[in-house]
Amino acid sequence: MDEKEKIRRSEAQWQAQLSTQQYQVCRGHGTERPFSGEYHDCKTPGRYHCICCGALLFDSRHKYDSGSGWPSFWQPASNAAIDEYRDASLGMVRIEVRCNRCDAHLGHVFDDGPVPTGQRYCVNSVALKLDPDND
Repeated sequence: MDEKEKIRRSEAQWQAQLSTQQYQVCRGHGTERPFSGEYHDCKTPGRYHCICCGALLFDSRHKYDSGSGWPSFWQPASNAAIDEYRDASLGMVRIEVRCNRCDAHLGHVFDDGPVPTGQRYCVNSVALKLDPDND
């Protein structure tokens, strides 16, 4: 399958593929509790892929501890990896980030990150799958 080809599945297909929590977060635009996710404190070098479609989203070289309780990155693996959407839910305006390939909800991006970008991509662990470096 072409890495840039959009992935489209029915809700029933997503439910069959994903765990209950993965489905609630990635397809239902939910969030996991802070400090509860597998990758919030992970220091393993590697690349983070979308749990839904396998697209490369983030690199561990861009990961940092934001203290937020969710995995945080100062940039995506590429500008084409994610899409941004205005999110006015929960009585606030934020920028939602989704996988460009399958539209999975990943989390949100904020303007309080470190240099060089000043961005904090705050991502749910259940939306990710780490492919560790084998060096």
